[in-house]
Amino acid sequence: MPTRYRWNLPQPVPDAYRAHFPDLHPVVVQILYNREQDPEGARAFLERRPGPDNPFALHGMNRAVDRIRRAIRGKEPIAVYGDFDADGVTATALLVITLRSLGADVHPYIPHRVEEGYGLNIQAVEELADAGTRLLVTVDCGIRSPREIAHARRRGMDVIVTDHHLVGTELLEAVAVVNPHQEECPYPYKGLAGVGLAYKLAQALLRVNRQVPLPGSVPMDEEELLDLVALGTVADLAPLTGENRYLVSRGLEQLNRTPRVGVEALIRQSGLRPGQVDTWHIGFALGPRLNAAGRIAYAHIACRLLTTESPQEAESLARELDALNQERQRLTKEMQERARAVVLEREADRPLLFVADPEFPAGVVGLVASRLVDEFYRPAVVVEQGEEKSKGSARSIPEFHITRALDECADLLIHHGGHRVAAGFTVRTRHLDELKRRLLDIAARELEGKELTPALQIDAEVPLREVSGALWKALQMLRPYGEGNPEPLLLSRNVRVEQHRPVGDGSHLKLTLSDGRIRWDGIAFRQGEWAGRLPERVDVVYYLRENEWNGEARLQLEIRDLREATVEDADRRR
Repeated sequence: MPTRYRWNLPQPVPDAYRAHFPDLHPVVVQILYNREQDPEGARAFLERRPGPDNPFALHGMNRAVDRIRRAIRGKEPIAVYGDFDADGVTATALLVITLRSLGADVHPYIPHRVEEGYGLNIQAVEELADAGTRLLVTVDCGIRSPREIAHARRRGMDVIVTDHHLVGTELLEAVAVVNPHQEECPYPYKGLAGVGLAYKLAQALLRVNRQVPLPGSVPMDEEELLDLVALGTVADLAPLTGENRYLVSRGLEQLNRTPRVGVEALIRQSGLRPGQVDTWHIGFALGPRLNAAGRIAYAHIACRLLTTESPQEAESLARELDALNQERQRLTKEMQERARAVVLEREADRPLLFVADPEFPAGVVGLVASRLVDEFYRPAVVVEQGEEKSKGSARSIPEFHITRALDECADLLIHHGGHRVAAGFTVRTRHLDELKRRLLDIAARELEGKELTPALQIDAEVPLREVSGALWKALQMLRPYGEGNPEPLLLSRNVRVEQHRPVGDGSHLKLTLSDGRIRWDGIAFRQGEWAGRLPERVDVVYYLRENEWNGEARLQLEIRDLREATVEDADRRR
């Protein structure tokens, strides 16, 4: 019985480590050991401590605050320039709301994905300069835009860059650069999303204003902004560790207690229950709708939703985002099938998948690349091929740093940037073939000898008889789940398959599992092919989930993978 994954088992918890947590469930201790080696760090994790709370520890923050306050006092027009994804949109909205409370003459600018592409562009700089903008503040972009920043300076604009993407090699002609990845930045937490950095700038501005109020400013509590931080951080798959864990936890509290009118409208439109939104709902319901505006139409729609104070406008914009998300889903499915056919025909045996097509809309190439990575477990590059310029998105696997690979091809690229496993770029179409050749060579070099099979990081091995409501309750201490703090994945060995049958359209499998003492219902999504073919006893890897049906909540096992019980397990039975 073949398994789809490698199963990576955790190291046993040393007795000395376990002794620090006599009051905790042993499975929780095991998970803390897996993720936080230091007992003090584990306590901070459980208590969701804020960590360092001094925004001025970020390199460049003092200069950024001084220049913004000077612009507000001088009534200089300010533009907040953001990215078109959910992180950039929430960061733009957050900073615009903050600056308006301080009395600034401020306007948002988010580029059109298709017409302008990612990041700063000369056309936008010209438009903003012609409109009289004197100060340009970037959020979630700008760190790889030295040419555009230099052009803004020539047009009489000062530029402040706030960006969490990896720093390039060229110096920026900016008044201030706020990015924790700068070598000279002492800020201890490096995992902030773009909206997290925008929040740190807002924190700094609001704290200074409490000491020395600007004329016409309206007092504002920085924590009012945390719902936007939670939305953008989770949607951008930033790690939910350290400071992010605290910010998202507090943001979820606010989002569920007193959501702003636009977020409340989006929650209703998404069919979610007000007051019960968690990171899963952000990742799979709210975030995709915010992202859909920039993918299919214009991201300003989402920004308006987050900044409006009109319930009527909020309802209208939420409906528009929902319709755009449905169109995004249709396009993604259609383009995924198209890309998959190309891969199966001529790409599947290569170390990196590279598919370019004029029919691929730029707004979904990243999603299609993600689907290819999920299916084939190879880095994937999907490109909207234009006549002169082409726009691409790359997604990768942990074994391959895609942004560094693009750095090696920088001479071919107009723009590029990103993280270890996700990046975007613009390239002249005449260079596409060479870009593909180079990336394939880099992937072959970097991945040589590596086992390219997706792995399941198992958090704890638990006998089925010890899976209970008490364990479920103990695991809730680890929320919120997300990138860097995934939902715990459990392993139970040698369990009997009492019943199983296909459900839905036959693609899923419903099971009843038992160890002779306790019986559990389970669901294995997209594993219906095992119907009628399962052995009597299996090892099973699963999430312990709460499933609600007809108003009744019950625990069940959501199965990620299973295999025939090993010989060692069979020996244990005798």
